[in-house]
Amino acid sequence: QVQLVESGGGLVQPGGSLRLSCAASGFIFSITTMGWYRQAPGKQRELVATITGGRSTNYADSVKGRFTISRDNAKNTVYLHMNSLKPEDTAVYWCVAERVYGMNYWGKGTLVTVSS
Repeated sequence: QVQLVESGGGLVQPGGSLRLSCAASGFIFSITTMGWYRQAPGKQRELVATITGGRSTNYADSVKGRFTISRDNAKNTVYLHMNSLKPEDTAVYWCVAERVYGMNYWGKGTLVTVSS
């Protein structure tokens, strides 16, 4: 059974940092492309970042230079390090495992609120 459990969300002031974590189980994590998506209030869900099994990364233009996606295959965990946070980064963030048994699997999401 595929499971993805996000953690690390919360309230942070503009300019601050947070690290999101996603613990994965139920599939071969090390070869799976993992991603983070988000949906801000009133907006469509969007891709934030992805990382392949070979550790190639891809970022949305809006987060380049501020966010870093990484993975620890020994811990079956993918991270999203978020720096220089802006109010417009406020959103629910989901962890996604791509093309596992032909499907994308999503976690339940974690809320990030950037506000003073």
